[in-house]
Formats: sequence, C-alpha cells, structure tokens
Amino acid sequence: MNPDRARKFLANHHRAVLVTHRSDGRLQASPVLVGVDGEGWATISSRETAFKVQNLRHDPRAMLCVFTDSFFGDWVQIEGAARITSLPAAMDGLMQLYRSIAGEHPDWDDFRRAMRDEKRLLIRVPLDIVGPTHHG
Repeated sequence: MNPDRARKFLANHHRAVLVTHRSDGRLQASPVLVGVDGEGWATISSRETAFKVQNLRHDPRAMLCVFTDSFFGDWVQIEGAARITSLPAAMDGLMQLYRSIAGEHPDWDDFRRAMRDEKRLLIRVPLDIVGPTHHG
C-alpha cells in the first residue's frame, strides 16, 4: 500500500474507525465517515464537544482503519498527526466532505445552518503512514 493507492481507496470507501489517545494514555475508538480532500488528507466531520476532538487537541496522533461497506475484504490503515479546523474556517471543507461522500446537498443554506448549530469542525489526517504493506 502507498499513499496514492490509499487515497483512491478513501475516495470510494467511507466507513472507518478512528483511534485517538486519551489523556491517560488509553485508546479510544470511534466509528466515523471519512473522505479525502483536495490536498489528499483523510477528512472527518465531528463536533467541538466530542471526546475524539478533546483527545486530538491533547495528542494529535490519529489512526484510521478504513474498510468497505461489507466490512470484510480490502481495508487501509492510515496514521498521522491530525489537524483540527473549527468554524467558520471549516465550512468549505465540511461542504467538500459532504460532496465527496453523498453528492450535492438539496439545500446548502440548511447544511451551513446545521453545521453551525451542531458546532461541527473538520479533522484532517495526513497519510504519513499507510498500510497494510503485506498480507499475512
């Protein structure tokens, strides 16, 4: 697996588990939807109050396991130091993420209002390490 192949996989498969580090060192796993942005980073929408966001603000190390809708089969693991972008700066990225996963929204004004009401933000993870590099 290399970063370009991982990006192609992310463009077509959006179900994932995000692993973050709690302040006491324990791991936390969260099911998420993931896309890939124009810069080739894995992108996730979350809320300001989510534990995964608090964890990443404390320790930006993130690991994603992205898999197919059927769960069994191909999968990709991505590791990198996450960057968090809050609103209002996150709005364009949140719209791009929605488009990459679901297509055009029927009412973008409503979408933007919901993102503000839910205090959404964007988590971006670079594809610093990707795998698997071989199958056992």
